[in-house]
Amino acid sequence: MFQTFNEKNRDLLININGELKHRDEAGISPFDSVVQGGDAVWEGLRVYEGRIFKLNEHLARLKHSAQALAFETIPPAESIIEEIKKTLKANDMTDGVHIRLTLTRGVKITSGMDPRLNQSGPTLIVLAEHKAPVYDTGGLTLATSSIRRFSPDTMDPKIHHNNLIQSIMAKIEANAAGADDALMLDSRGFVAETNATHVFIVASGGGDIMTPYCVACPEGITRSTVLQLCADHDIPCREKDISQAEVYRADEMFCTGTMGELAAVTKVDGRVIGDGQPGEMTKRLSDLYVELTKSEGVSVL
Repeated sequence: MFQTFNEKNRDLLININGELKHRDEAGISPFDSVVQGGDAVWEGLRVYEGRIFKLNEHLARLKHSAQALAFETIPPAESIIEEIKKTLKANDMTDGVHIRLTLTRGVKITSGMDPRLNQSGPTLIVLAEHKAPVYDTGGLTLATSSIRRFSPDTMDPKIHHNNLIQSIMAKIEANAAGADDALMLDSRGFVAETNATHVFIVASGGGDIMTPYCVACPEGITRSTVLQLCADHDIPCREKDISQAEVYRADEMFCTGTMGELAAVTKVDGRVIGDGQPGEMTKRLSDLYVELTKSEGVSVL
């Protein structure tokens, strides 16, 4: 699942605080908070036929994360949407697009961690790329990482911040193990998520669908969508603490996220999940999710 360069993205125009620049010329100040300390919040958005799926939910999470980090200024959703529209129009994009939306605390008057050094307002970055869902739907492999997800008393996972060293360290371990991604545990040893996605399992013997509590993982938009799909279609699903043993003996496992939608997991730590193929429930929920993306979303044309 290693991502490769898409030639269609060679001449992208990047939007930084409303100014469009070629990807080779776009730049962030070395005094910007995201450079100084990863002091920023972000969202991943996906464009389907001129509509962004769950845009309002993503912008609400962006705002809530910025509020938790005490940003003095947070652009209103309406202005962010206008910058997104401007960026998509400039790049002639309407479908098959992933957007990385970043809001930093802004440029500091001098280097340092003190937020009082930020006196110029936030920096908004809209990076739109031609990018299909990144995961192989034929089945992913995971390897459990030694890196644990923070608990709320250490760093609240509901803050969708740019300080992603935990995820990067876990991904390094997964790469070294020859796995697609890393399975990450919480401080108690229960499953939290992967280095990039939320996870679901179908309990052994055709049992309920289960997903970890949002104790040591963010409030996922795709995760919430899957939970709602289960409720709407009378599919038994619940949140619970999930141990590694429950993962190993599961009938099915899949991960969720805006970047990759729904993708089956067929091997974890060398254990084959189910029969080693994407399961029927994974396929059913994937189909339901795709259908939903065809009918819902905020128009950005």
